[in-house]
Amino acid sequence: MSSGSAIRGSRVGSSPMRPDERTEPAPRRQITYFCAAGHDSIIWFAAEAAAPETWDCPRCGHPAGLDSSNPPGRLRAEPYKSHLAYVKERRSDEDAAAILAEALAKLRQRRGE
Repeated sequence: MSSGSAIRGSRVGSSPMRPDERTEPAPRRQITYFCAAGHDSIIWFAAEAAAPETWDCPRCGHPAGLDSSNPPGRLRAEPYKSHLAYVKERRSDEDAAAILAEALAKLRQRRGE
């Protein structure tokens, strides 16, 4: 039987499935970016928006620029750093020794030594 909806798959207050014929989309322009790997990416922007100088290439992730003959260089790959390497950047050896002594004192106190 009928569920009460005149058009199957629709509900009251829903928007039309296709754009309204009485409206126009905002004016847009396409900008082409070029990366060092040889990819070119077409990105759409609003007509009044300023295009950025660089854009991340959607294919390889490297920076892409507006000049096809001189694209920006690849990002320098930083070596993997462990958690300890980051801690050593922030703390001196004296700080580390003080923190270790404090932790050992708490441990010994808990154990009853």
